[in-house]
Amino acid sequence: MNSRSDIRRSMRAGRRAVPPRQRRAAGIALMHSAIRLPMWRWARRVAIYRPADGEIDTTPLAREARRCNKQLYLPVVDGHKLRFRRWQPQQTMAPNRFGIPEPPRAAPECPTRWLDLVIMPLVAFDGAGNRLGMGGGFYDHTFAFRHRHPRWRHPRLVGAAFGLQQAEALPTRPWDVPLDAVITDTGVVRPQPQTEGKPA
Repeated sequence: MNSRSDIRRSMRAGRRAVPPRQRRAAGIALMHSAIRLPMWRWARRVAIYRPADGEIDTTPLAREARRCNKQLYLPVVDGHKLRFRRWQPQQTMAPNRFGIPEPPRAAPECPTRWLDLVIMPLVAFDGAGNRLGMGGGFYDHTFAFRHRHPRWRHPRLVGAAFGLQQAEALPTRPWDVPLDAVITDTGVVRPQPQTEGKPA
């Protein structure tokens, strides 16, 4: 199995190489995948992300969320964790230390556990619901309570990616927080247990 750094390098190059026209179509297809999920339909407080570094476009999904009167929140970097502030149309944004726009400090904040659904970016995923991020560990630190309280199913964690970002199996770490589902431009991936003998 390739190392996590090798997988990151390959998958980041792959998603950056998606042509603009295909990228726009993929964002629309992602939205259609999301609305198939029951957890999307009942969610009222939804955290989403603004795409960077070739990530799949969430703009159509954000528009659909607003059409359905869902409250949208964006992640804000706070040390090694994330907080989530309300995202409103025409809102003045400010770039964080990674150059990613964030809502202003005056924007209402939603406690993490009060969110219904979190749509999160990723570099790679597999069929078991494992997620490989950019390496900063922000989402894993933020949702580490899911390990301490495995029966808690709130918020639901859903990865968003191009279908090409699916790996056969990802090397995992004990602190990795698994996903409840992954939405892609080719459909919905619901985690299935890895078969015995398959590398973790």
